[in-house]
Amino acid sequence: MSERLGWSFLLVTLVASMIMFFNLGGVPLLDPDEPVYAQTAREMISYDDFLSPRIYGEFWYDKPPMYYWLVAGSFKVFGVGEFAARFPSALLAIACVFYIYFACSRLFSQQSGLVSALVLATSIEFFYLGKAAVTDMTLTLFLTIALLSFLEKRYYWFYIGAALAVVTKGPIGIVFPVAIVFLYMIVTRNFSQLKKMKIIPGAGIFLVIALPWYWLMFQQHGMPFVDTFIGFHNVTRFLSPEHQEGAVWYYFIPVLACGFFPWTAVLAQAVWSAVFVSREESKKLMFLVIWAVFIFVFFSISKTKLPSYILPVFPPLAMIVGWYIPLVGDWRNRVRPIAWPLLLTIFSALLCVGLFFASKSMPELLVGVIVSICIFAMMAIGVWYFVWRLEIDKAFWLQISAMTLFSMVLLIMLLPQAAPKFNSRGIAAEFASHYDGKSPVYIAKFLHPGFTFYSGVYGQELKPGQFGQSAAGEGKEYFVVRKTDYDGLKPEEQRRLTALASIDGKMLLLKP
Repeated sequence: MSERLGWSFLLVTLVASMIMFFNLGGVPLLDPDEPVYAQTAREMISYDDFLSPRIYGEFWYDKPPMYYWLVAGSFKVFGVGEFAARFPSALLAIACVFYIYFACSRLFSQQSGLVSALVLATSIEFFYLGKAAVTDMTLTLFLTIALLSFLEKRYYWFYIGAALAVVTKGPIGIVFPVAIVFLYMIVTRNFSQLKKMKIIPGAGIFLVIALPWYWLMFQQHGMPFVDTFIGFHNVTRFLSPEHQEGAVWYYFIPVLACGFFPWTAVLAQAVWSAVFVSREESKKLMFLVIWAVFIFVFFSISKTKLPSYILPVFPPLAMIVGWYIPLVGDWRNRVRPIAWPLLLTIFSALLCVGLFFASKSMPELLVGVIVSICIFAMMAIGVWYFVWRLEIDKAFWLQISAMTLFSMVLLIMLLPQAAPKFNSRGIAAEFASHYDGKSPVYIAKFLHPGFTFYSGVYGQELKPGQFGQSAAGEGKEYFVVRKTDYDGLKPEEQRRLTALASIDGKMLLLKP
């Protein structure tokens, strides 16, 4: 048994490490989110202040400091750069895969642990965000630790995980675990478990870990910290949309369908079986379903929506699928799960169509798109063949192999070709060759973090309507904007500006 455990864990380690670390620093930081975290961590080091996050030299109350601390530590070890900025997220993604492997092995079976871990590691959104310098993977790991610790009755770790989640992303770090546990107790009518949860010492552990940073920030910055962090970045963003295009209620349905690919093909069947078929493990599976549904509904109700918000639903969904696939592959179950290859074919076709249209607007992606389409087509055909022959294990391993290969194609043939349109490294290099070192620099909000990270110049962020006014004013000034911003100026305003460089939809302009 220990030998089998060793080999399966080695396999999980190999696949997860290959996916997460492959070419991790090979693509510039993508605007606007990745440079925000990298630049804030760098300013922590330059100001030697690890309490109060800053960006552009000013205090920044957007997020708690956990990921900034991790990136700052990574910068200290590896030096400032793309690899170091993404390393903490990739490392914690692997840790999350490991945690799912061991927890699922204890809760269900070693085979389920292996399948769950590999399903999680090969889901598109999970490995994409695992290779991104953003906070979502850190939050997902700590929420996973908290919620699975409750399910396994390791209650002190429940409080530790929730506290670390609060230091990563704020109140949802405790709101989510408490709400999910409470809903589970309502559904199972098992409030007696509260007596076993060590609430008083657990609350003490939670406060010791979660409270100090908030208390010190309040002592140093007072109500502006509370109003900005709690008021705007949590309450206001939940109640009003920051991005109008994401305000629709169904926003996360296609996000989940694409993000959990290729396992979306078995997700509905797995959840149905977990809710209506399972008997022996029904309570464990019900907890996982409640976990996933609560977070999905919460962010669907929220007015501000981003694709990364629902990453915390991926671990429970991976565990449900990991429980389901061995059940389908049991030799006693001779019913062909035709819905699996059918749905896989449909989702693969939709993804291929999306990639094809992307290559229409970015022809440089064409080779990578063709290779990706071939991978998905061969995966769908192979799964049809193996499912028809009732060789479920081979269908599973084919999907693992195909998605591992696609993760490499993504980092070699797709992202590097698309990245110039989504990062500011090129325009920052052009700026360095033209800047006189003293004139004011105005930067479009979307480009500001990346431009500052790559140029080292803070500049001033253009406010709405300010570009045209500044272009019509007096004095020598530089502008770093998107071409669409420039095209929106009046002809007389454009004539007052000299284009010094134009790179991938971004412009460096000079008003002499």
